[in-house]
Amino acid sequence: MEGFLNAVTNVNNAVNGFVWGVPALALLAFVGVLMTVRTKVFQVSHFRHWVKKTIGAVFHDKHVTTHTSDKSISQFQSLCTALAATVGTGNIVGVAGAIMVGGPGAVFWMWVMAFLGMMTNYSENVLGIYYRRKNSKGEWSGGAMYYLRDGLGAMKGCAGLGKALAWLFSLFCLIASFGIGNMTQVNSISGNMEAVFGVPTWVTGVVIMVLVGLVVVGGLKRIASVTEKIVPFMVILYMVGTVAIFIINISHFGAVFSAIFRGAFAAKSAAGGIVGYGIKLAIEQGMKRGVFSNEAGLGSSVMVHSNSNVREPVKQGMWGIFEVFADTIIVCTLTAFSVLSSGLVDLETGATAATFVTKAGVELELTKANLVSSVFNQQFGFIGSAFIAVSIMLFAFSTVLGWSHYGTKACEYLLGEKHTIPYRILFVLLVFGGAVMGDNLAWDLADTFNGLMMIPNLIGVIALSGVVVKITKNYVNRNLLGKQEKPMFSAFPDVQAEQEAAPVTQDDD
Repeated sequence: MEGFLNAVTNVNNAVNGFVWGVPALALLAFVGVLMTVRTKVFQVSHFRHWVKKTIGAVFHDKHVTTHTSDKSISQFQSLCTALAATVGTGNIVGVAGAIMVGGPGAVFWMWVMAFLGMMTNYSENVLGIYYRRKNSKGEWSGGAMYYLRDGLGAMKGCAGLGKALAWLFSLFCLIASFGIGNMTQVNSISGNMEAVFGVPTWVTGVVIMVLVGLVVVGGLKRIASVTEKIVPFMVILYMVGTVAIFIINISHFGAVFSAIFRGAFAAKSAAGGIVGYGIKLAIEQGMKRGVFSNEAGLGSSVMVHSNSNVREPVKQGMWGIFEVFADTIIVCTLTAFSVLSSGLVDLETGATAATFVTKAGVELELTKANLVSSVFNQQFGFIGSAFIAVSIMLFAFSTVLGWSHYGTKACEYLLGEKHTIPYRILFVLLVFGGAVMGDNLAWDLADTFNGLMMIPNLIGVIALSGVVVKITKNYVNRNLLGKQEKPMFSAFPDVQAEQEAAPVTQDDD
């Protein structure tokens, strides 16, 4: 048995090294550049428009936030549910790990990949809305599996390829939902609650399992209702804490950002910068410890964005741009500044201190798991450590809720709607296992399957990039240039007709 496990471990390490290594990450960067160029740098050229139509619309357009009477969810709920899954422990632990391995320059490459990832996420959401269909319950079903099957699969000679890639994507997503979207997140919660507050892991496991169960069994409507309350609160709470550190250490502002740009092209970090979010190892570790940063390119968040009540694919695409912006440019940057301004990282060499002495006089070995906590303890003592523990708890809990929907949609595609309830029950039961289990091969396998989702999804985005361009041009012509064109709402005539007949709202102007 030991020999078999060793063989599985070796195979998994080889595959993992590919899916989170140079080839796959280069593909991810290529798709970001491709979609940025083909959409004429939409994230910059139409910056004011997408801000106005996303976060700006929350304050003046009730259609964006009003709960729907049908099976869809509001645009704001779709954003919050997507952010619930993307804003996870990786925004704290992942950023710390990237800096510890890649130095301050790793932050610059995070920004570069976030800039490109905005248009990758945009493209995924545009395709998700354009190729979505309703299931027997009247719920929208969309995601990479659908635009692979019905988009790529509709191309000449690609029917079999599209179906195969759609099936593989769904399988990878289903498996990853149990590990990266469930057990690893819950383990972060239980570990922090035990370390900071002395709560036994099994107690945390029971409590989280009950809470997750109460939400998940209610389906997407209940998940969205909870996440639209949790996500704004947790993000604002975390921002208040990190901004407080920012203000306290404002004198280090110039030195920190100088170190970021200088370090980005230094010998230590430049090689990693070529392939992605910083040093190769920083990206690997960040992604493995909570889906580092924004998931743009994995094809995950599009599964919830596709449930939005929006009818314009581009409008939901713009929410995808904001999602990446909020997750990486805002949240990850605030984490990075907190760490780099603390004095625990040498801004010249990028080296992190080996140990840290808490306010209570306890000497701790610094790791990526406790680096941010140590930064807050440095300023606020136990209250600071408790603040990070609570932040991780909220971030991880919301990630579990978001990923439960991703896994449900993957299960629906693979096995049919009737199997989604057993899936949710199993998902809830595994929450307890995640709280009490240590590191194991199952988690490493889940990390690999999470990365494997990227490959079929990016193939689909590349193949359908022309469709994204046409839909974008159609939207710009109609809504920004005032041209008379037939709108492109759906690839399917029946859905197109349904959307055309829908009442015009303020959101459509």
